[in-house]
Formats: sequence, structure tokens, C-alpha cells
Amino acid sequence: MKAGDWISRGMAALRPQLDTPAPASAVAPRSTSERLKATLRRGPEALSPRALRRILSELQAVVDPRVSEVEGARLAHAFADWYASAKAEERRDCWLLMSEQFAPDAAEVKAAREQYEAAIGTAEEAQAEIRLRRAFMSPRTRLLQRFAGYPDGMRFLVDLRAELLPQLKSDRRLLALDAELEGLFSTWFDVGFLELQRISWDSPASLVEKLIQYEAVHDIRSWADVKNRLDSDRRCYGFFHPRLPGEPLIFVEVALMDRMADSITPLLDEAGPASDTARASTAIFYSISSTQRGLKGVSFGDSLIKRVVETLKAEFPRLKTFATLSPIPTLRSWMNKRAPAELLAALDDPLSLGPKSPHRAQLLAWAARYLARETDQGRPCDPVARFHLGNGARVERLNWGADPSPKGLKQSFGLMVNYLYDLKRLDKHRAMLARGEIPIAGAIEDLYG
Repeated sequence: MKAGDWISRGMAALRPQLDTPAPASAVAPRSTSERLKATLRRGPEALSPRALRRILSELQAVVDPRVSEVEGARLAHAFADWYASAKAEERRDCWLLMSEQFAPDAAEVKAAREQYEAAIGTAEEAQAEIRLRRAFMSPRTRLLQRFAGYPDGMRFLVDLRAELLPQLKSDRRLLALDAELEGLFSTWFDVGFLELQRISWDSPASLVEKLIQYEAVHDIRSWADVKNRLDSDRRCYGFFHPRLPGEPLIFVEVALMDRMADSITPLLDEAGPASDTARASTAIFYSISSTQRGLKGVSFGDSLIKRVVETLKAEFPRLKTFATLSPIPTLRSWMNKRAPAELLAALDDPLSLGPKSPHRAQLLAWAARYLARETDQGRPCDPVARFHLGNGARVERLNWGADPSPKGLKQSFGLMVNYLYDLKRLDKHRAMLARGEIPIAGAIEDLYG
């Protein structure tokens, strides 16, 4: 019998109950503990109590300490096969079971914490700490580790979390499962386990197609477009994990130039000539895209840029400047709430404003203030600024009309910004940011000062 068929066959006998819901109740949702003890389900509940008990027993079998790692992984794989065909509401019930029924033992945690507090300052402190750590290690951790044990298990867990994340605001009961997954992913996807690979036009077509699929900054319009981005004067690098072969977790597109770029248009011009890499002095990071929604909160962008800089310097010793040409995706939405109505009206067609237009100067001043001053809980408001400044870059230059695309105009009136990675000052800039000071160049300060 095919893996998962035995679960599917058992669930098929229970599914007729799922299609005849009991009358909806106005009371708060029942916990899985309450539902497991019940006989009938309520209207909003996907799985009946009987079906829920069946699923719980399958998950408990996966994590049973008497089961070997190999057998546990096989059982996890069988469950995942059933899960793949389950309805969205049924999957949600599975998440609730994982979150609520595989939590740490509260009494054990309490006892271990009391022992640890009593042992502080004594010779037994280290041993008490070990007991406390073990008490906090939930059966849920072991369950997820078993799922990661079969060949496609990592893919299963990453996709599970991607589907789970949008539900967290509406159901806080799922937060524990999400936190457990994020913690495990932070370990499993540590940069020490990732491989930096160059993606070129000679890479497998399936990998090049992933660039088209996942590009999040400047949409790839055609095969000619992607070929241009992989030309001789370009480089593209991605981080890969051995358990997700052929799947970049994050990738960066780089243009090799003799100056700092001030517009995205020539970089995306398929008919434009390739630059002479022998004269290249500047590497422009013009697109960075994360590909796995399920890895939200797992940071490897900083390490990616560092590794790419090291790789580029080894290949092109003449490179001296490393900078970005970045969008400002939240500028317009921020200004819509704060800028005068007459200015916003004048910016309806920003590309028509001449160099001496007062409205143009006002927009640049507002943008400079946004990037240099505006923070949320001590962090830059703009997500792209938050990423690069957190990596040690500084706000270097604003570029007028740099992205004339409909997306660029909608997000930032066509403005783009260069973030400069001064390799000798990265730590200094991070320290400034930690104090609530945003590192900026003098040209930015002059715009709003």
C-alpha cells in the first residue's frame, strides 16, 4: 500500500461527517482538548472529534519515543501524503493539534524552574539549568524534527509555515507552532549550511525559470530580459540548502559598472551593450529577492551580500565601490498621510517636473527626511532601508526619475536610492543604527536640512 494510503482510507470513512456540519455556535472556538473529548463537532470546525482523535493518534505515532528515527520519518511521510490532499480547513485543524497537543508539560516546566531558581549560585546550578532546558523542549520540536527526517520533509515544513503565516493574526493559538518552526528554521538554515552558487545563462533552465518566478523587485518580462540580467557584465548569486536542491532561498542581481547607477532603465535595457568588465570599478546590487515565504524571519541577506562582495573582489580586483540601486516601496503611502494635499496633487505626474521645479525639490526633501529620520520603534520605516541599513550600509544618494515604471511611480514617484556598502565602516554604521542614528551621506542631509 502506498505511503499515506492507510491514513487516507481511514479518513475517507470519517469524511462524510465533515460535509454535514452541526449548527454554528456563537461562543468562542473550542480548544482541541475540548474537541477531542466531545462527540459532535460545531459548525465552524472542519474535523469531527472522531476524525480529530484519529489525526492526533497518527501524529503521536510519529513522535513516539519507542519508534526509530527511520520509522518515525516514514510515518511522518505518510501523514504528509494525506495532508497534501486535505482541505484547507482540515490542515488548519492539524496545525491546532500540533500547537496545542504537543506543548511542553506545564507542571514539569514549573518544577524545573523552581529547582533552577533554588540552585542559582550553588554547585547544582548548571545541572538545574540543563533540567530546565529539557523541560522547555516540547514534544512539538521532536515532531517537527521527524517531519524533517524524510527526503522532502523540509519542503513540507517550509510550505506548511508559508500557508500558516497569514492565519496568525486571526488565530493566536497557532503562534506556538509558528515560533517553533521559525526557531528550527533559524538553525537548519544557518548560513554555515548554505552554499553560494552563481546563477548564469548556462545554469539549468529549471533554475533560470526560478529567477523569473521569484523576482520580486523588477519583474522579468521575457527570456530576453533574463538573458540580459545574466550577461557578461552581470552576476547573479543565490544561497542554496542541500535539502532544497535547485531552489534558491534568496538571490541577488549585480551589475558591474564604472560608476554608481542612477537609473534602473539602462540596467533593464535588453538592447543595451554590455559594459567592459575590465574597467568596472563599481558593483551595483539592483535586485535582492527572497523566495520562500515560509522562511520569514530567518535572516541570511546580510551574509549573502558579504559572500557576494568577497566573491566579486576575488574575480574583479578593480572593484572599489559596492552599492545598491534600491526602490523606496513605502514612500508614497507614507507621504499620502503627511504631505500637503497641494504637493500631492502637483506630484500626480512627477516625471514632468523640471530640474528647477519647487515641487521636485519638495519631494526630494520629503524623501530624504523619510529615509534619514523616520523610524518605527527605533528601526527605519521603509523595509528596504531597514534591510540595507541593518547590514551596515548608509543612505548615499537619491535619484530622480530612476524608476519610471508604473510600479516605481506608484510606490515612490519614480525615486530610487543608492545605499553604499563602505566595507571599512559597516560596523560603525551598525553601531549608529543601534543608537537610533541612521547613517546618511552629506548629500542626503543637505536635501532636508
